[in-house]
Amino acid sequence: MFNPQTLWQERFTSFTKETGSYLRYIFNGHLVVVLLFLIGSAAFYYQEWIKTLEQDFPAAWIMAIVLAVVLTYSPIQTFLTEADKIFLLPLETRLADYFKKSIVFSLSLQSYLLLIILAVLMPLHVKVHGASFKSFFILLGILVLLKWINLLIRWRVQYNIEKSVKITDSLVRFCINAVLLYFIFSGAQLIFAAIPAIMLILLYVYYKKQTSSKGLKWEQLIEDEERRMNSFYRLANLFTDVPKLRDRTKRRRWLDWLFKTIPYRQDLTFSHLYLRTFARGGDYFGLLVRLTAIGGAALYFFTYGPGQILIAILFLYLTGFQLLPLWSHHQNKLWINLYPVPEAARKKSFTSLLMKIMIFQSAVFAGIVLLKGEGLFGAIILAAGSAFSIFFVFVYIQSKLLKA
Repeated sequence: MFNPQTLWQERFTSFTKETGSYLRYIFNGHLVVVLLFLIGSAAFYYQEWIKTLEQDFPAAWIMAIVLAVVLTYSPIQTFLTEADKIFLLPLETRLADYFKKSIVFSLSLQSYLLLIILAVLMPLHVKVHGASFKSFFILLGILVLLKWINLLIRWRVQYNIEKSVKITDSLVRFCINAVLLYFIFSGAQLIFAAIPAIMLILLYVYYKKQTSSKGLKWEQLIEDEERRMNSFYRLANLFTDVPKLRDRTKRRRWLDWLFKTIPYRQDLTFSHLYLRTFARGGDYFGLLVRLTAIGGAALYFFTYGPGQILIAILFLYLTGFQLLPLWSHHQNKLWINLYPVPEAARKKSFTSLLMKIMIFQSAVFAGIVLLKGEGLFGAIILAAGSAFSIFFVFVYIQSKLLKA
């Protein structure tokens, strides 16, 4: 006898066991200590910045836009697998309870994110609008209710296979959410907030009627679930081997000029391989861009000189540490062992690439500080970053490369 609730419970239990086993490695790593330090530093400067704000600061719009993005992005975790489009497809009409539980689970997970973001933005609301911290739970309740409506709408939208429908839905909901939240945070009369709230409900009614005769898009649901899990596996892979991680490649034609900088020689075989993997495989290049952008922004707004040096080194460490999986990216491919190239050449190619990446990032960080007119600290950051890069590549990671 098929029981959808039992199936969901089994999938949920399997999910928690698997993610829990990887989270153990993640939270035991150095990365968490570094991130805690960065969060603590950011919180201190955030509080100092809030003290300088005036009453005319557009806090309501900033809070509305940030939270509207979180409300609009409402993925639903279904725990579906590739085999389900064969074995569960005939049972689609009996899976209503299964997907209801998925929506409730997604709401619980995403409500926690809303709680964190609202807690971060609340001091801004109190300072500019004179609100009370006691209103925090009322605002949180409103946000959770709005998230629930957004999840219901998104679930109905996924019955449409057209990508344009999903993009239009996201844009419309973002605008409605932003206007609604602006009225709430600015203290407008209830009638103004009620209008976009009613529009959101009518939008759900419209999509529900439109999709009442349509079936689930199993391929899309499974693809979305695999993409979410692969993102988690990619994070976990920074701390331990993840056999289920699927490699993804992305063509970036505008980076082709990089490959021409390496001569075609036998001893540089792995130099070509690692550079192409960095530029096109996994998320290595995107990781460098994100960390450089975040670190650069932190250096730009951070005014304490020694603190700038520490931030630069911390982000260099984060970059180097998270690029280490590049070394073992091809370890399961047997054809790598057919290259008539010694292991020492492979190691030299990897360390050379990692060194160039970290030196480049050091130069970017130094350049940002120089643009602020702080020439001395810019030069120190470049020198300290280069020295740290040499230590990291030729001392710190050597034992890790031998174990990989």
